[in-house]
Amino acid sequence: MASLTLQNMDGEIQEKVAQALKILGDSNRIKIIEILREGELCQCEVIPHIGQSQPTVSRHLNLLERHGVLVRRKEGTKTFYKIADEKVLEIVDLVRSLIIGRTRAQEKK
Repeated sequence: MASLTLQNMDGEIQEKVAQALKILGDSNRIKIIEILREGELCQCEVIPHIGQSQPTVSRHLNLLERHGVLVRRKEGTKTFYKIADEKVLEIVDLVRSLIIGRTRAQEKK
């Protein structure tokens, strides 16, 4: 079976890849993912770590949930979120590693 690369993806898959990267392409959403790295938290526990208003954080959480990055569950009046798939953390870690490597390479010049 051939590996799936951008060269042999059809346009629909390319669009989905671009959309997924766009969803992750916001520093507030990356903060949310990092906060949830350790496990499920109530929305009320996430908000103070982001440094944004409650409606803004809610909008980011809802967007991440709608696109399958997070899973949401309700317990009474509280809403809890967790990472839907650990591969999201791998993506964030990979990009971080690339940036750190690039930064170190530039510092050596």
